[in-house]
Amino acid sequence: MTDTPLQITPLHARHLALGAKMAPFGGWDMPIQYSGILDEHRAVREAAGLFDVSHMGEFRIRGPQALDLAQRLVTNDVTKLADGAAQYAVLCHEGGGAVDDLLVYRIADDDVLLVVNAANIATDWAHVTAEAGRLGLDAEVTDESAGWALLALQGPTAFDVFEAATGLDVSDIPYYHFRPMAAGTVFGADRAIVSHTGYTGERGLELYLSPDAAGRAWDLLLAAGATPAGLGARDTLRLEAGYCLYGHELDRDTTPLEAGLGWVVKPDASDFVGRDALVRQKANGIPRKLVGLVAEGRSIPRAGHEIVTTDGKPVGIVTSGSQSPVLGKGVALGYVPNDPAYTTAGTELGISVRGRVQGATVTKPPFHTSTA
Repeated sequence: MTDTPLQITPLHARHLALGAKMAPFGGWDMPIQYSGILDEHRAVREAAGLFDVSHMGEFRIRGPQALDLAQRLVTNDVTKLADGAAQYAVLCHEGGGAVDDLLVYRIADDDVLLVVNAANIATDWAHVTAEAGRLGLDAEVTDESAGWALLALQGPTAFDVFEAATGLDVSDIPYYHFRPMAAGTVFGADRAIVSHTGYTGERGLELYLSPDAAGRAWDLLLAAGATPAGLGARDTLRLEAGYCLYGHELDRDTTPLEAGLGWVVKPDASDFVGRDALVRQKANGIPRKLVGLVAEGRSIPRAGHEIVTTDGKPVGIVTSGSQSPVLGKGVALGYVPNDPAYTTAGTELGISVRGRVQGATVTKPPFHTSTA
């Protein structure tokens, strides 16, 4: 038997030509870094970094009841979206655990786009199609993942770089909104969506393009001043911003309420999958809470390290950790009991790193000053 070959994005050859360090991620061969994670991280915080995130999945829901189906699938209130608006949400199973976190784009009242995590495409597709079949609404779901390339241009100068590369000023797109573009207007793409969301804590754009336009887009954006950035910097950036990463802060055994995502859970809006379980959990008391930690000392916290009290009692686990290039200190996200003694900002705890405990202070993310 042989291992399943890794999938590649339309930009794979360009990553290799730039000397990127490549590694498997979610079944894809993806660039982890080019010049170095620290340089790429700083480029996004200070100017503009360009990420290839074409491995992400896109599901299209079309039909008279497209909005109704999306509303029953996700935790957030899709009915609050106007055409051209997006929102962050969670897909849950009946037990309330997270199947995935995702973005919901309302293109029209009969056209919705779901953008899901690369490693979860198959699982999400099975979940979404099963629920669509069960509900029997007048809407058709299509997996369009192979039909889109996706670039993320992030940083304080992202809009300027985009305008220099395209001649288009899209600075009037509000945060968490998007604009479908006419064929041929953006890097010659047959179809394109320019979106203003982000996963770095900085202002920026996501460019959904027909795959054959990805190479031209990449080349022109780099020529206009963007720095190529890999998944390594993407992870340190999102951690500084305090954003969840599926498989770390979220999984099937973790609810969005535990992950501090109650703001995207709207049980009064619809009977979405997992609603009753989340209502019960909130009524009974959420047992644990995701907190941010800023570590003292030179050791870097990592996923799996124990969170302890000042006298060494284990109380939780780190889900994500790294060195913050902005702070010059270790930062982490992790779960502790939902008790003010452990969750209050300023509380002194510790992180056990290779058997040695270093101090850590509970700190509400983000750990940096955002331009988003």
